[in-house]
Amino acid sequence: MWLRLPTSVSEAQEFLSDGAVPIGGATLVWATWQRDGFPDQAMSLRDLPEANTVGRGTLGAAVVLHRIGDDVPEVLRQAAATVGTGAVRRTATVGGNLVGSTLRCLLPAALVLDARATVLEPDRLYETDLAEVVAKRPLLLGLKWNDPSVSGYRKLAAEAGGPPPFVVAAAVHADADGQRLLRVAVRDGYEVLSETAPCGAGAEEAVEALRRTDLGALDATAWEAVREQVIDVLTRPSAG
Repeated sequence: MWLRLPTSVSEAQEFLSDGAVPIGGATLVWATWQRDGFPDQAMSLRDLPEANTVGRGTLGAAVVLHRIGDDVPEVLRQAAATVGTGAVRRTATVGGNLVGSTLRCLLPAALVLDARATVLEPDRLYETDLAEVVAKRPLLLGLKWNDPSVSGYRKLAAEAGGPPPFVVAAAVHADADGQRLLRVAVRDGYEVLSETAPCGAGAEEAVEALRRTDLGALDATAWEAVREQVIDVLTRPSAG
């Protein structure tokens, strides 16, 4: 098997056209290849500059999770910090987590940032929403977003070997009219839900608005985690 390491977008597209298989989420696809057979060519984006950006409003798909620090919003930084062990975070990438993993630990954080995905195909480069990324599992080049005024993330404790731990992410944004909007996303088992509520009237009113959405059907423990996270985010000074 040849490993292709493109250093430009055009080179990556050329390798895709030649049949190279992306290896985002390599710890997962490697097991599949061992079972089903290895491709003739594989491709990693680790040397592609556009896939390695970490900065205000942008995060590349080839960035390993331990590199995600203060340059990104708190919700995304905390989400990355809770993925696996330190050894896992030194090898797992943003693209592998969002596209190659069934857990998608970063997805709730990306949803509340209202992030857009940049996708690479052999003949084009385009932006799309995260719903398409989840449904079609394309080759992700990176994420872009507008920074929120405040954000937060919480992962509940879970038993080893049991269902995935419950996750709640929240962020406050201003809409086109300057009104504050609260975005909340949760991972409940393997399902991810996201909702938006106005928050100009205060934390309790935002909680009640969310209670009337699909999030209101969560079990008592999960709903309490949502309520606490919303109140925590909306009562911080930077959320005012």
